[in-house]
Amino acid sequence: MNRASTPRLSPVWLVLVGILSVQFGAVVSKGLFGEIPPVGMVFLRLITTSLILLVFVRPRLRGRPVTDWWPVLALGFALGAMNWAFYESFARIPLGVAVAVEFVGPLLLAAVGSRRPRDLVWVGLAALGITLFGVGPTRVDAVGFGLALLAGGCWALYVVSTAATGRRWAGVEGLAVASTIATLAIAPFAVVAAGERLLEPRLLAWGALVGLLSSVVPYSLEMVALRTMPPRVFGVLMSLEPAAGALAAAVLLSEWLTPLQLLAIACVTAASVGAARTEPAPEALPRE
Repeated sequence: MNRASTPRLSPVWLVLVGILSVQFGAVVSKGLFGEIPPVGMVFLRLITTSLILLVFVRPRLRGRPVTDWWPVLALGFALGAMNWAFYESFARIPLGVAVAVEFVGPLLLAAVGSRRPRDLVWVGLAALGITLFGVGPTRVDAVGFGLALLAGGCWALYVVSTAATGRRWAGVEGLAVASTIATLAIAPFAVVAAGERLLEPRLLAWGALVGLLSSVVPYSLEMVALRTMPPRVFGVLMSLEPAAGALAAAVLLSEWLTPLQLLAIACVTAASVGAARTEPAPEALPRE
């Protein structure tokens, strides 16, 4: 068959499918929180991702200087903390709200690194959206809200440490090692909280599915898309994640948001789109 005649999925669609995959993974996780605590699900997700990456990447570990290990250690702990905080967050507040609040981390990071005064407009718009989640009938659980903010801060650290790791580790070797570090760091807390449930075949299967939906599938699709897609376009598309999270939770979990909460999500999404149009997007890596 002529290779030119083989149908190919548009890079835009690859990214959109990846975004939906991440949110479906979160929805599956939330539906299982009655059987396994969030940290247990995070552990099952991370161990699935780590095993797949280690098998296919086989990172070179021997002969590396100490300076190679510091950034990957930071990336591993940022990855583990980000996922744990985010899962604990949307266990308490609507998924779409948690995703929107978490987006503040990388958005503020982009604004801090910018020298353009107009980028402060996007920070202000995001701040307005976040404020709406804490007032009147749109108010959400304070602990869940704080955990989403913590996840956003960890996401910012994750972006910085990803760049540092990429300068010292080839390809996705650093991600494979960082995922393993995150898994080991989370393991004691998961064992204490979930115990023998981590060994139940049914939950293991669900955890593996979450790992595929939330990390392996979107990461693979984004890597393919970024071969031909400008980073700014990628950044704009990624800004749709809060809306995708709210839609997936509404359809699959009947988690309907109030009009004011939807307006707050729209503010954060618009701010993220505005920032992405003027800042290069970070390398595609599993985010939450």
